[in-house]
Amino acid sequence: MSEQYDENSADERIYCANCINCKLVRTQIGAGQHQLRVRCAAGKWKKKLGEEKFYKYFTVARRSVESCDSYETMGETKTYMKELKKTLPIKDEVYVS
Repeated sequence: MSEQYDENSADERIYCANCINCKLVRTQIGAGQHQLRVRCAAGKWKKKLGEEKFYKYFTVARRSVESCDSYETMGETKTYMKELKKTLPIKDEVYVS
């Protein structure tokens, strides 16, 4: 078992947002417009048919798993997640490119 798992007790969930593989990406939605989405750079988020799954940026703090062999923490979980929840937007936003 890796060092990263030792930081999480058996009953604690792993929050994907606290993983180095959790990446913010732009998704084009129209001419000169985009939305922010999150993807797993390790390729762990898949749809049933095998294509890559993207999550809405404002909901990423809710994404958690019991275990992940690609998990690499970005810092102390409770502190990081508390600050992230304060700064994430509360709804999906459209940005002009």
